[in-house]
Parts: sequence; structure tokens; C-alpha cells
Amino acid sequence: MAEKSEQDERQRRLAAWRASDRVLWRASADFRVGERLAALTADAGAVYDLDEWTDVYGSGVVEELEQRVAELLGFPAAAFFPTGTMAQQVALRCWAGRTGNRTVALHPTAHPERHERDAFSVVSGLRTVHPTSEPRLPTADEVRDFDEPFGALMLELPLRDAGFVLPTWDELVEVVEAARERDAVVHFDGARLWECAPHFGRPLDEIASLADSVYVSFYKSLDGLSGAALAGPSSLVEEARTWRHRYGGQVFQQYPAALSALLGLERELPRLPEYVAHAKVVAAGLREGFAEAGIGWSRVHPEEPHTHQFHVWLAGDPEVLNEAAVRQSEETGVTLFRRWFTDGCPPGISVTEMTVGSEGLEWTAQDVRSAVREFARRVG
Repeated sequence: MAEKSEQDERQRRLAAWRASDRVLWRASADFRVGERLAALTADAGAVYDLDEWTDVYGSGVVEELEQRVAELLGFPAAAFFPTGTMAQQVALRCWAGRTGNRTVALHPTAHPERHERDAFSVVSGLRTVHPTSEPRLPTADEVRDFDEPFGALMLELPLRDAGFVLPTWDELVEVVEAARERDAVVHFDGARLWECAPHFGRPLDEIASLADSVYVSFYKSLDGLSGAALAGPSSLVEEARTWRHRYGGQVFQQYPAALSALLGLERELPRLPEYVAHAKVVAAGLREGFAEAGIGWSRVHPEEPHTHQFHVWLAGDPEVLNEAAVRQSEETGVTLFRRWFTDGCPPGISVTEMTVGSEGLEWTAQDVRSAVREFARRVG
């Protein structure tokens, strides 16, 4: 019965979000199968000749996508992967073979440490170490002074579980230089790299050029169906294709995912700077709204978001906050918050991830403050 109850709650949330007239963002998973298929069928011809044959084991439209990613990131080559989990294991396994060191330095909240069931060690025989446990990426001194050798430094840009935070450009350059001083390669977990350019004030290829290899995702910020890419030197990418096959990633046909990724690069990528800029407006409205509504302890983190995503922390039970959020959607047609969690929070504190997409551009700071008041009324 518990499993059915959880499914019922999910269906309730989806129905409420879908019926809302105002949202900050609509996730791809909020739509029905037929809607996603119809949209892809209607739009895919704008980015690829649909009279071409379907892909077979990475040909055709998949190759087109790989070339596009390599060009955007300034690398000689890129390989499509069905998942980022696979792409990063393969990348770091290949680097370990070249450096002779299977130790990867990364943050303890990085995606492979928290969300991949220890795949680095269990599947790929890699060992991980943590130059820092602070809720930010390591500094150059922390990398330089770490007390054991490592073959690769993996930097998640932005660091999601710490609040989608980024270093400054100068800090990032210094960290990379510190890793090089230790003869380590640098790999960027760039699942959300696409939206980092405004913060750094640099184009994507200049950011990516700091690293020896970069992984990017197509379904997070670009609204693709699925998939990822690994970009890097031609010899590394060629070896990665071999390991992709060994890991079970040599998929027969992937044209729906590839077409949706090309659409994301064409349509969503150019708009991400708008979303990043407007996230600052939304964050300011939230801070002001919490103060006006007399909500107890709250925090918007970072105060000025580094990307179009950020964290909000409130004192309260997640079940109470989730009920208030879904009731607000159902009763007012406005969805401000989606889901609240306690993962990584001190006792009595809950956190939610905020995302500003195209729908959120319509919100003013006053709209946000009004929505906070309605939410606070339902928290009680």
C-alpha cells in the first residue's frame, strides 16, 4: 500500500503542476508520452533532414550531434553516450590507463559519490578521494596540498548538491593549474555546463579548454529526451567508444534522443543566459517574500544564483511543505515550489531546488512575493 500511496502522490503533483497557469519551469517529465512524441515529430525537421536514414549504432544523426558538440566545446571529437553515469566512468577509466593512477579527486557531494551506487569503484575499479568537504569546489591550495597522489581531478560545474555553485573564473583557472602541477588530468562533470557561461563571462569553448575532457548532458538544461556526450582528444574519444561498447552503451538506434538534443542546442542553449539573469530576480523576490510573510528561518543559496538553478532552505517538515506547495498549485493555479527534501540538511530544515525556465521569465519580483505569501498561508 505504501508504494501505491507514493505513486498516488506523484500523480497528484503532476496533475497540479500541469494544470497550473503559472510555473517557473516545466520539466520534460511533466508531459505525457504522446505530447513529447508529437512535439519531436513537429520540430525535428528544423534541425535535421528527416528524409535521411535512421542511425545504426551511432551513425547518421548521432554523428551529426557528436560533431556539433565537439565544435561547441572546442574539442577534436565527441562521443554520444546513453547516460552520463556511463560517460564519466569510461572517461576516468581511460584517463587512469594513461596516467597509471586509478585515484580520482572529486567533491564528496559530486554526482558519482551520491547518486551512482558507487559505480566508480564497483564497476570501474576507480578509487575516490576528497580534497575538501566544504560546500564548494576545492581551492587551488587544497588541490596542491592534498596529502596523496591522484591521477585525475574531476570538477562538477556547477556543484549541484551544494546549491548549483561555481567558483570564479580566476579560481577555476588556479585549481586547474594546481592539478597540472601534480601531473593530474582534469575532467569536467559538465552535466550543466551549458548554463555556466554567464557566470564565468567566457564562451563555452574557452571554459571547456581548461579541461582535458568534458561530459555534458542533453536532458537537464536542454530539455532533451536523454543522453550525454564525452568530448576530448581524438585518441581518448576513440578509446571511449570501445569502452562504451563494453559497458553496453552501443545502442542500435538513438535518433529520438539525438534529434531532441539537436533541438535543445538550437533552441534552449541560446536562451539559457536569459534564464540565468532572471533567476536573480526570482531569488531576490523569494528573500523579500519570506521576510514579508514572517516565515521563520529561511535561506536562498546562493543569494545571487550562479546559474538558473539554486537552493531554498526553510525550517519545517518536508511533508508539511510539500502539502502546502501542492495545495497552492491546486487552489491558485500557481506553482512556486515543487518538492521539498531533507537530504543533506540539518535537523528541522528542508531544501528544494529552484529552476527558472522560459515560463519563469514572465514572473516579476512582485509575483514571486505574492506567491510566497500564498504558500506561507498554507504552511500555517
